[in-house]
Amino acid sequence: MIPDLAGVKTAMGWGSPGGRACRRVTGVMARVLLGAIFCVLGGFLGGCANAGSGGTAGGRAERDRLLHAYREAAERMKARQFTEAKIPLDESIAALGGLTAGDRSARQARGLFRKEDVKNFRGEPYERVMAYYYRGILYWMDGEMDNARACFRSGQIQDAEAEDGRYRSDYVLLDYLDGLATAKLAGDGSDGFRRAVANVRGATPPPLDPAANVLVFIEMGKGPAKVAAGGHGERLQYVPGSARAVSVRVQVGAQGLAVPWYDDLTFQATSRGGRVMDGILANKARFKEGTGAFGDAAILSGAVLGSQQGHGSNVDEIGAGLLIAGVLSKIVSSVTTPRADVRCWDNLPNTLGFGALSLPPGSHSGTAEFIDSAGQVLSTQSVSFTVVAGRDTVLFFPDHN
Repeated sequence: MIPDLAGVKTAMGWGSPGGRACRRVTGVMARVLLGAIFCVLGGFLGGCANAGSGGTAGGRAERDRLLHAYREAAERMKARQFTEAKIPLDESIAALGGLTAGDRSARQARGLFRKEDVKNFRGEPYERVMAYYYRGILYWMDGEMDNARACFRSGQIQDAEAEDGRYRSDYVLLDYLDGLATAKLAGDGSDGFRRAVANVRGATPPPLDPAANVLVFIEMGKGPAKVAAGGHGERLQYVPGSARAVSVRVQVGAQGLAVPWYDDLTFQATSRGGRVMDGILANKARFKEGTGAFGDAAILSGAVLGSQQGHGSNVDEIGAGLLIAGVLSKIVSSVTTPRADVRCWDNLPNTLGFGALSLPPGSHSGTAEFIDSAGQVLSTQSVSFTVVAGRDTVLFFPDHN
Protein backbone atom coordinates (compact mmCIF):
# COMPACT_ATOMS: atom_id res chain seq x y z
CA MET A 1 0.00 0.00 0.00
CA ILE A 2 1.28 3.48 -0.88
CA PRO A 3 1.24 5.71 2.20
CA ASP A 4 -0.74 8.95 2.18
CA LEU A 5 2.15 11.41 2.63
CA ALA A 6 -0.16 14.36 2.94
CA GLY A 7 -2.03 12.61 5.75
CA VAL A 8 1.16 11.72 7.52
CA LYS A 9 2.38 15.31 7.36
CA THR A 10 -0.94 16.58 8.66
CA ALA A 11 -0.81 14.13 11.53
CA MET A 12 2.73 15.27 12.36
CA GLY A 13 1.68 18.89 12.31
CA TRP A 14 3.92 19.89 9.40
CA GLY A 15 1.19 22.17 8.06
CA SER A 16 1.27 24.28 11.24
CA PRO A 17 3.64 27.26 11.70
CA GLY A 18 5.81 25.07 13.93
CA GLY A 19 5.79 22.34 11.32
CA ARG A 20 6.91 24.78 8.63
CA ALA A 21 9.77 25.87 10.87
CA CYS A 22 10.75 22.24 11.37
CA ARG A 23 10.73 21.76 7.61
CA ARG A 24 13.04 24.74 7.15
CA VAL A 25 15.48 23.45 9.78
CA THR A 26 15.33 19.96 8.32
CA GLY A 27 15.93 21.38 4.85
CA VAL A 28 19.00 23.26 6.05
CA MET A 29 20.31 20.13 7.78
CA ALA A 30 19.69 18.09 4.62
CA ARG A 31 21.59 20.57 2.52
CA VAL A 32 24.49 20.56 4.98
CA LEU A 33 24.47 16.76 5.03
CA LEU A 34 24.33 16.55 1.24
CA GLY A 35 27.18 19.05 0.97
CA ALA A 36 29.26 16.93 3.29
CA ILE A 37 28.44 13.83 1.25
CA PHE A 38 29.48 15.59 -1.97
CA CYS A 39 32.74 16.75 -0.40
CA VAL A 40 33.57 13.28 0.89
CA LEU A 41 32.60 11.65 -2.41
CA GLY A 42 34.52 14.21 -4.42
CA GLY A 43 37.56 13.76 -2.22
CA PHE A 44 37.32 10.00 -2.46
CA LEU A 45 36.98 9.94 -6.23
CA GLY A 46 39.65 12.60 -6.63
CA GLY A 47 41.89 10.50 -4.42
CA CYS A 48 41.22 7.53 -6.68
CA ALA A 49 42.26 9.57 -9.68
CA ASN A 50 45.52 10.62 -8.05
CA ALA A 51 46.22 7.55 -5.94
CA GLY A 52 48.97 5.05 -6.56
CA SER A 53 52.56 5.74 -7.45
CA GLY A 54 51.64 8.97 -9.22
CA GLY A 55 50.42 10.70 -6.07
CA THR A 56 53.80 11.92 -4.81
CA ALA A 57 56.99 13.27 -6.30
CA GLY A 58 58.74 10.06 -5.28
CA GLY A 59 56.01 8.03 -6.92
CA ARG A 60 56.27 9.98 -10.15
CA ALA A 61 60.04 9.53 -10.20
CA GLU A 62 59.60 5.79 -9.75
CA ARG A 63 57.02 5.39 -12.49
CA ASP A 64 59.25 7.46 -14.86
CA ARG A 65 62.46 5.69 -13.91
CA LEU A 66 62.67 3.71 -17.14
CA LEU A 67 61.92 6.78 -19.24
CA HIS A 68 64.81 8.66 -17.62
CA ALA A 69 67.11 5.68 -18.21
CA TYR A 70 66.09 5.56 -21.88
CA ARG A 71 66.82 9.26 -22.36
CA GLU A 72 70.15 9.06 -20.58
CA ALA A 73 71.19 6.10 -22.72
CA ALA A 74 70.43 7.99 -25.94
CA GLU A 75 72.32 11.04 -24.70
CA ARG A 76 75.35 8.89 -23.90
CA MET A 77 75.22 7.19 -27.28
CA LYS A 78 75.05 10.52 -29.13
CA ALA A 79 78.04 11.75 -27.10
CA ARG A 80 79.88 8.47 -27.87
CA GLN A 81 80.15 7.80 -24.14
CA PHE A 82 79.63 4.12 -24.74
CA THR A 83 80.82 2.78 -21.39
CA GLU A 84 78.49 5.16 -19.57
CA ALA A 85 75.58 4.22 -21.88
CA LYS A 86 75.74 0.59 -20.77
CA ILE A 87 74.53 1.42 -17.26
CA PRO A 88 71.09 2.89 -18.11
CA LEU A 89 70.62 0.34 -20.90
CA ASP A 90 71.30 -2.59 -18.58
CA GLU A 91 68.93 -1.08 -16.02
CA SER A 92 66.28 -0.63 -18.71
CA ILE A 93 66.51 -4.17 -20.02
CA ALA A 94 66.41 -5.61 -16.50
CA ALA A 95 63.36 -3.48 -15.69
CA LEU A 96 61.61 -4.47 -18.91
CA GLY A 97 62.00 -8.12 -18.02
CA GLY A 98 60.56 -7.55 -14.56
CA LEU A 99 57.65 -5.41 -15.76
CA THR A 100 56.74 -7.90 -18.46
CA ALA A 101 56.28 -10.51 -15.75
CA GLY A 102 53.48 -8.46 -14.16
CA ASP A 103 52.93 -4.85 -13.20
CA ARG A 104 50.31 -3.79 -10.67
CA SER A 105 50.41 -0.18 -11.86
CA ALA A 106 49.37 -1.27 -15.37
CA ARG A 107 46.25 -2.86 -13.91
CA GLN A 108 45.53 0.31 -11.92
CA ALA A 109 45.74 2.41 -15.10
CA ARG A 110 42.77 0.51 -16.51
CA GLY A 111 40.49 1.80 -13.74
CA LEU A 112 37.93 4.51 -14.49
CA PHE A 113 39.42 6.94 -11.99
CA ARG A 114 43.12 6.41 -12.80
CA LYS A 115 45.10 8.10 -15.54
CA GLU A 116 46.95 5.86 -17.95
CA ASP A 117 50.22 7.53 -16.97
CA VAL A 118 49.85 6.24 -13.41
CA LYS A 119 51.47 3.06 -14.69
CA ASN A 120 55.20 2.48 -14.67
CA PHE A 121 56.57 3.65 -18.01
CA ARG A 122 57.71 0.89 -20.34
CA GLY A 123 57.29 2.68 -23.63
CA GLU A 124 55.62 1.60 -26.82
CA PRO A 125 57.24 -1.29 -28.73
CA TYR A 126 59.39 0.98 -30.95
CA GLU A 127 60.87 2.54 -27.79
CA ARG A 128 61.56 -0.80 -26.12
CA VAL A 129 63.16 -2.09 -29.32
CA MET A 130 65.67 0.75 -29.26
CA ALA A 131 66.91 -0.19 -25.78
CA TYR A 132 67.84 -3.64 -27.12
CA TYR A 133 69.22 -2.23 -30.37
CA TYR A 134 71.60 0.15 -28.58
CA ARG A 135 72.70 -2.56 -26.16
CA GLY A 136 73.35 -4.92 -29.06
CA ILE A 137 75.65 -2.36 -30.68
CA LEU A 138 77.62 -1.99 -27.43
CA TYR A 139 77.94 -5.75 -26.99
CA TRP A 140 79.35 -5.97 -30.52
CA MET A 141 81.83 -3.21 -29.67
CA ASP A 142 83.04 -5.40 -26.81
CA GLY A 143 83.42 -8.41 -29.08
CA GLU A 144 80.40 -10.22 -27.59
CA MET A 145 78.58 -11.12 -30.79
CA ASP A 146 76.45 -13.79 -29.14
CA ASN A 147 75.05 -11.26 -26.66
CA ALA A 148 74.63 -8.72 -29.45
CA ARG A 149 72.61 -11.23 -31.45
CA ALA A 150 70.48 -12.03 -28.41
CA CYS A 151 69.67 -8.32 -28.06
CA PHE A 152 68.66 -7.99 -31.71
CA ARG A 153 66.41 -11.02 -31.40
CA SER A 154 64.90 -9.67 -28.18
CA GLY A 155 64.19 -6.43 -30.01
CA GLN A 156 62.21 -8.30 -32.64
CA ILE A 157 60.25 -10.00 -29.86
CA GLN A 158 59.33 -6.59 -28.46
CA ASP A 159 58.04 -5.69 -31.92
CA ALA A 160 55.87 -8.81 -32.10
CA GLU A 161 52.90 -7.14 -30.36
CA ALA A 162 51.55 -5.37 -33.47
CA GLU A 163 47.82 -5.89 -33.92
CA ASP A 164 48.33 -5.86 -37.68
CA GLY A 165 50.22 -9.08 -38.38
CA ARG A 166 51.95 -7.61 -41.43
CA TYR A 167 54.09 -5.41 -39.21
CA ARG A 168 55.16 -7.80 -36.49
CA SER A 169 58.92 -8.18 -35.97
CA ASP A 170 59.63 -6.31 -39.20
CA TYR A 171 62.82 -4.36 -38.41
CA VAL A 172 65.20 -4.83 -41.33
CA LEU A 173 68.35 -4.11 -39.31
CA LEU A 174 67.52 -6.43 -36.44
CA ASP A 175 67.14 -9.42 -38.75
CA TYR A 176 70.11 -8.42 -40.90
CA LEU A 177 72.39 -8.04 -37.86
CA ASP A 178 71.07 -11.33 -36.47
CA GLY A 179 72.09 -13.01 -39.72
CA LEU A 180 75.48 -11.26 -39.84
CA ALA A 181 76.34 -12.20 -36.25
CA THR A 182 75.29 -15.79 -36.93
CA ALA A 183 77.49 -15.92 -40.03
CA LYS A 184 80.45 -14.51 -38.09
CA LEU A 185 79.88 -17.18 -35.43
CA ALA A 186 80.24 -19.83 -38.15
CA GLY A 187 76.51 -20.42 -38.43
CA ASP A 188 74.02 -20.08 -41.26
CA GLY A 189 72.76 -16.49 -41.29
CA SER A 190 70.70 -16.85 -44.45
CA ASP A 191 67.39 -16.98 -42.62
CA GLY A 192 68.01 -13.63 -40.93
CA PHE A 193 69.09 -12.12 -44.26
CA ARG A 194 65.98 -13.48 -45.98
CA ARG A 195 63.69 -11.96 -43.35
CA ALA A 196 65.50 -8.62 -43.61
CA VAL A 197 65.08 -8.43 -47.38
CA ALA A 198 61.41 -9.41 -47.13
CA ASN A 199 60.69 -6.35 -44.95
CA VAL A 200 62.62 -3.76 -46.97
CA ARG A 201 60.97 -0.34 -47.19
CA GLY A 202 64.06 1.78 -47.82
CA ALA A 203 67.31 0.50 -49.28
CA THR A 204 67.95 -3.21 -49.76
CA PRO A 205 70.83 -4.45 -47.58
CA PRO A 206 73.81 -6.08 -49.32
CA PRO A 207 74.61 -9.80 -48.96
CA LEU A 208 76.14 -10.80 -45.63
CA ASP A 209 79.92 -10.41 -45.54
CA PRO A 210 81.38 -12.23 -42.51
CA ALA A 211 84.87 -11.00 -43.47
CA ALA A 212 83.94 -7.33 -43.03
CA ASN A 213 85.65 -6.17 -39.84
CA VAL A 214 84.53 -2.52 -39.55
CA LEU A 215 80.84 -2.07 -38.83
CA VAL A 216 79.30 1.38 -39.23
CA PHE A 217 76.03 2.29 -37.46
CA ILE A 218 74.33 5.56 -38.28
CA GLU A 219 71.20 7.31 -37.08
CA MET A 220 69.51 10.35 -38.57
CA GLY A 221 66.90 12.94 -37.62
CA LYS A 222 64.50 13.20 -34.70
CA GLY A 223 62.01 10.47 -33.91
CA PRO A 224 58.22 10.61 -33.51
CA ALA A 225 56.42 12.31 -30.62
CA LYS A 226 53.19 11.33 -28.88
CA VAL A 227 50.05 13.45 -28.53
CA ALA A 228 46.62 12.86 -27.00
CA ALA A 229 43.75 13.23 -29.49
CA GLY A 230 39.98 12.88 -29.24
CA GLY A 231 37.41 14.79 -27.24
CA HIS A 232 38.94 13.69 -23.93
CA GLY A 233 42.49 12.95 -25.07
CA GLU A 234 41.68 9.25 -25.16
CA ARG A 235 43.45 8.47 -28.45
CA LEU A 236 47.22 8.10 -28.62
CA GLN A 237 48.54 9.58 -31.85
CA TYR A 238 52.00 10.36 -33.18
CA VAL A 239 53.60 13.46 -34.60
CA PRO A 240 55.86 12.05 -37.35
CA GLY A 241 59.59 12.38 -36.91
CA SER A 242 61.81 13.73 -39.64
CA ALA A 243 65.36 13.61 -40.93
CA ARG A 244 67.09 16.07 -43.22
CA ALA A 245 69.80 13.54 -44.03
CA VAL A 246 68.90 10.51 -46.14
CA SER A 247 72.29 8.79 -46.19
CA VAL A 248 75.84 9.00 -44.88
CA ARG A 249 79.04 8.84 -46.94
CA VAL A 250 81.87 7.28 -44.95
CA GLN A 251 85.43 7.72 -46.19
CA VAL A 252 88.37 5.88 -44.64
CA GLY A 253 91.58 6.35 -46.60
CA ALA A 254 90.92 5.23 -50.14
CA GLN A 255 87.80 3.30 -49.22
CA GLY A 256 84.38 4.90 -49.42
CA LEU A 257 81.09 3.52 -48.19
CA ALA A 258 77.57 4.83 -48.79
CA VAL A 259 75.38 4.03 -45.78
CA PRO A 260 71.60 4.28 -46.39
CA TRP A 261 68.79 4.00 -43.87
CA TYR A 262 66.95 0.70 -43.40
CA ASP A 263 64.48 1.34 -40.59
CA ASP A 264 62.14 4.27 -39.92
CA LEU A 265 60.92 4.73 -36.33
CA THR A 266 57.94 6.84 -37.37
CA PHE A 267 56.78 3.96 -39.55
CA GLN A 268 57.33 1.53 -36.69
CA ALA A 269 55.35 3.70 -34.27
CA THR A 270 52.39 4.29 -36.59
CA SER A 271 52.00 0.96 -38.38
CA ARG A 272 51.18 -1.25 -35.45
CA GLY A 273 47.42 -0.86 -35.30
CA GLY A 274 45.50 -0.29 -32.08
CA ARG A 275 46.61 -1.05 -28.54
CA VAL A 276 44.60 -2.96 -25.96
CA MET A 277 44.67 0.21 -23.88
CA ASP A 278 43.02 2.17 -26.70
CA GLY A 279 39.79 0.22 -26.24
CA ILE A 280 39.91 0.74 -22.48
CA LEU A 281 40.41 4.48 -22.89
CA ALA A 282 37.57 4.67 -25.43
CA ASN A 283 35.25 2.99 -22.93
CA LYS A 284 36.36 5.45 -20.26
CA ALA A 285 35.58 8.34 -22.59
CA ARG A 286 32.09 6.98 -23.32
CA PHE A 287 31.46 6.49 -19.61
CA LYS A 288 32.62 10.05 -18.90
CA GLU A 289 30.33 11.45 -21.58
CA GLY A 290 27.39 9.30 -20.46
CA THR A 291 27.61 10.22 -16.79
CA GLY A 292 28.14 13.87 -17.68
CA ALA A 293 25.09 13.94 -19.98
CA PHE A 294 22.94 12.17 -17.37
CA GLY A 295 24.12 14.61 -14.72
CA ASP A 296 23.17 17.61 -16.86
CA ALA A 297 19.74 16.18 -17.64
CA ALA A 298 19.07 15.20 -14.02
CA ILE A 299 20.12 18.59 -12.64
CA LEU A 300 17.98 20.43 -15.18
CA SER A 301 14.96 18.21 -14.52
CA GLY A 302 15.42 18.51 -10.78
CA ALA A 303 15.61 22.28 -11.00
CA VAL A 304 12.42 22.42 -13.07
CA LEU A 305 10.53 20.19 -10.64
CA GLY A 306 11.93 22.08 -7.69
CA SER A 307 10.54 25.29 -9.10
CA GLN A 308 7.05 23.83 -8.61
CA GLN A 309 7.36 24.48 -4.85
CA GLY A 310 3.98 24.24 -3.14
CA HIS A 311 2.29 22.39 -5.99
CA GLY A 312 2.84 18.99 -4.44
CA SER A 313 5.28 17.44 -2.01
CA ASN A 314 5.94 14.41 -4.20
CA VAL A 315 7.12 16.67 -7.04
CA ASP A 316 9.45 18.49 -4.65
CA GLU A 317 10.95 15.23 -3.42
CA ILE A 318 11.44 13.87 -6.94
CA GLY A 319 13.12 17.12 -7.96
CA ALA A 320 15.45 16.96 -4.98
CA GLY A 321 16.30 13.36 -5.80
CA LEU A 322 17.11 14.24 -9.41
CA LEU A 323 19.30 17.11 -8.28
CA ILE A 324 21.23 14.81 -5.96
CA ALA A 325 21.61 12.12 -8.65
CA GLY A 326 22.68 14.74 -11.19
CA VAL A 327 25.33 16.25 -8.96
CA LEU A 328 26.70 12.82 -8.05
CA SER A 329 26.81 11.83 -11.72
CA LYS A 330 28.68 15.03 -12.60
CA ILE A 331 31.21 14.37 -9.85
CA VAL A 332 31.79 10.85 -11.17
CA SER A 333 32.12 12.19 -14.72
CA SER A 334 34.59 14.88 -13.68
CA VAL A 335 37.04 12.41 -12.12
CA THR A 336 36.85 9.80 -14.88
CA THR A 337 40.23 10.02 -16.62
CA PRO A 338 40.41 8.62 -20.17
CA ARG A 339 43.50 10.60 -21.27
CA ALA A 340 46.17 8.59 -23.08
CA ASP A 341 49.72 8.37 -21.76
CA VAL A 342 51.92 10.63 -23.91
CA ARG A 343 55.21 10.17 -22.08
CA CYS A 344 57.80 9.66 -24.78
CA TRP A 345 61.43 8.67 -25.32
CA ASP A 346 61.92 11.99 -27.05
CA ASN A 347 65.61 11.94 -28.04
CA LEU A 348 65.48 9.00 -30.42
CA PRO A 349 66.45 9.29 -34.09
CA ASN A 350 64.00 8.81 -36.91
CA THR A 351 65.99 6.52 -39.24
CA LEU A 352 68.64 3.85 -38.68
CA GLY A 353 71.34 2.73 -41.08
CA PHE A 354 74.25 0.31 -41.27
CA GLY A 355 77.25 -0.51 -43.44
CA ALA A 356 80.37 -2.67 -43.26
CA LEU A 357 83.81 -2.67 -44.84
CA SER A 358 87.13 -4.49 -44.54
CA LEU A 359 90.28 -2.74 -43.31
CA PRO A 360 93.74 -4.04 -42.35
CA PRO A 361 94.81 -3.98 -38.69
CA GLY A 362 96.27 -0.69 -37.51
CA SER A 363 95.30 2.91 -36.90
CA HIS A 364 92.84 4.61 -39.21
CA SER A 365 90.96 7.87 -39.45
CA GLY A 366 87.95 8.81 -41.50
CA THR A 367 84.96 11.07 -41.99
CA ALA A 368 81.23 10.64 -42.17
CA GLU A 369 79.26 13.13 -44.28
CA PHE A 370 75.52 13.38 -43.73
CA ILE A 371 73.84 13.93 -47.11
CA ASP A 372 70.37 15.34 -47.85
CA SER A 373 68.02 14.35 -50.68
CA ALA A 374 69.60 16.93 -52.99
CA GLY A 375 73.06 15.46 -52.47
CA GLN A 376 74.24 18.35 -50.31
CA VAL A 377 76.48 17.75 -47.29
CA LEU A 378 74.66 18.77 -44.10
CA SER A 379 77.44 18.00 -41.63
CA THR A 380 80.71 16.11 -41.34
CA GLN A 381 82.04 14.06 -38.45
CA SER A 382 85.60 12.82 -38.02
CA VAL A 383 86.72 9.69 -36.25
CA SER A 384 89.97 7.91 -35.44
CA PHE A 385 90.04 4.23 -34.54
CA THR A 386 92.22 1.15 -34.39
CA VAL A 387 91.46 -2.11 -36.14
CA VAL A 388 92.58 -5.13 -34.12
CA ALA A 389 93.16 -8.49 -35.80
CA GLY A 390 90.63 -11.16 -34.90
CA ARG A 391 87.75 -8.89 -33.83
CA ASP A 392 85.39 -6.33 -35.30
CA THR A 393 85.63 -2.56 -34.90
CA VAL A 394 82.29 -0.82 -34.43
CA LEU A 395 81.79 2.85 -35.38
CA PHE A 396 78.71 4.86 -34.41
CA PHE A 397 77.72 8.11 -36.12
CA PRO A 398 74.73 9.98 -34.66
CA ASP A 399 73.10 12.84 -36.57
CA HIS A 400 73.32 16.03 -34.49
CA ASN A 401 71.26 18.16 -36.91
